[in-house]
Amino acid sequence: MADSLARRRSRRMELRTTEEERFLIDRAVAASGTDLTEFVVTHASEAARRVLADRQSFELDPVTLAAWEELNDRPARELPGLAALFRRSSPFAE
Repeated sequence: MADSLARRRSRRMELRTTEEERFLIDRAVAASGTDLTEFVVTHASEAARRVLADRQSFELDPVTLAAWEELNDRPARELPGLAALFRRSSPFAE
């Protein structure tokens, strides 16, 4: 599997590190038993998935989901202050 992934990779990525960062990464690569490319791509992809996870979907346990649905099922409230704010002209309009 790793061999087929390596063959399909065609985009090059260059990055700069401090001497300390590179030493740390090289130690981790050696400890993981992979090569630098596999290590960096695997861990950068995992980090990217974590960063994007809450921007794509989110999951709730059953109790929290029930509370969420209860909140969303309530009728909208009148908010006089908000209505007044929207009636004012925009300070950004020219």
